[in-house]
Amino acid sequence: MPDLAYGGNPELKPVQALSLWHDVVLQSVRNDGPDLSSRQLAIMFTVYLDPPPHTVRGLAAALDVSKPAVTRALDTLGSLDLLKRSRDEADRRNVLVLRTVKGTGFMQEFADLIVRSSRGLVA
Repeated sequence: MPDLAYGGNPELKPVQALSLWHDVVLQSVRNDGPDLSSRQLAIMFTVYLDPPPHTVRGLAAALDVSKPAVTRALDTLGSLDLLKRSRDEADRRNVLVLRTVKGTGFMQEFADLIVRSSRGLVA
């Protein structure tokens, strides 16, 4: 039975991990959707996997990057309607980063792409 079979040893070997990520990246650039940078994807993963609220300041700290770097990434993600920003009514100094319907669909499709790519490793 392969190492990656569900219920078996879930640990990937380094070459398998690289092969999986290569396939995911290759498929994502071949799709009709946006071609996101690693920073933009990291922000998407954080917002869609970690519980809210999300702020520019919090994302910068979580990713260990500058607030301007997060802002630039959010400018692009906002223009693609994958995330949106809104002023926090409780503390007007904070900018909240919110999910969108289109962003949720993008993340679901990305997750499906990862699952499909991983099937090649367990086949």
